[in-house]
Amino acid sequence: MSLQRAERVAEQIKKEVAQILREEIKDPRIGFVTVTDVEVSSDLRHVKIYVSVYGDKEEQETTMEGLQNATGFIRREIGQRIPLRYTPEIVFKFDRSIEHGARIAELLAQVRKSREENNE
Repeated sequence: MSLQRAERVAEQIKKEVAQILREEIKDPRIGFVTVTDVEVSSDLRHVKIYVSVYGDKEEQETTMEGLQNATGFIRREIGQRIPLRYTPEIVFKFDRSIEHGARIAELLAQVRKSREENNE
């Protein structure tokens, strides 16, 4: 399978899953979720969907549980919306990159503040 096709399918899955989560999932456990990335296997049979969840640790865990329970519904919707020979198996992964980025920004702000105080 060509790399370009896998990338196109990943982008299409990302768009569809984001729409499904925004408009069709009614599970109260699923909070504010952002699909940050999608990785598709070369045979298009397996998909890792990386999500960022707004909230504290408990809300994040609850949301991930809700996503795991909704996997079958989301997979079925993907199968109906995207013409593929096989509907891929879906695995949700928690993406911590936004948390890491916020922490780095916080540390840089502290360093800047410290330098400004030392220069005064």
